[in-house]
Amino acid sequence: MSRRYDLVLDIAGNPSLRRLRRALRPRGTAVFVGGEDAGALIGMGRQLRGALLSVFLRQRLALLVAEERAADYDRLTGLIEAGRLVPSIDRVHPLEDAPLAVRELAAGSVRGKIAITVDR
Repeated sequence: MSRRYDLVLDIAGNPSLRRLRRALRPRGTAVFVGGEDAGALIGMGRQLRGALLSVFLRQRLALLVAEERAADYDRLTGLIEAGRLVPSIDRVHPLEDAPLAVRELAAGSVRGKIAITVDR
């Protein structure tokens, strides 16, 4: 039997609800952070289905809608510059290759994030 968890933070938005539930213990919780598939229920279709299904389960499937604040980005910048936080960047593309980068993200062939560089 594979490992089962009390908590799963679903940030990538890729695993199916069935797969997430199999990863959880019987009373575990999966938290959906953010959306995916822009255009399909504003990118929240899977998360909303999970929240509705959760009403009928012992497992909890919850949504986390984060509010973005400039102060949070300032703090992240400071942590990155100090070397205390290292972002997971799979690939770096120049601005002119941004369409390729988006296709790679959509295809799911990226582990981590993609960075776009802008020459000044």
